[in-house]
Amino acid sequence: QEQLVESGGGLVQPGGSLTLSCTASGFTFNTGVITWFRQAPGKERELVARFYSTGDRGYADSVKGRFAISRDISKNTVYLQMNKIKPEDTAMYYCNHLPLGLWGQGTQVTVSS
Repeated sequence: QEQLVESGGGLVQPGGSLTLSCTASGFTFNTGVITWFRQAPGKERELVARFYSTGDRGYADSVKGRFAISRDISKNTVYLQMNKIKPEDTAMYYCNHLPLGLWGQGTQVTVSS
């Protein structure tokens, strides 16, 4: 069965770092587009970062220069390295695969001192 599982969320202080993982099972990450989204309470889900099968990457303006998306095919995992974290980064983070249309269950990131 094809599925995505996110992990790595938690409580982090402002200015800190965190690495989120999105691991696939039932298919491989060497094709398609993998996107990290996030949704804060009362807000719409927003795109955070995207990894294309070509290796190209894209980022929301709000995270450029702070977050980095990468892929490890050997582990069938896509990572979101979050640096210089801000309180406004608090959200549930989800990964998504296109064209399969898969979503993970999400991992919570809470930024607080």
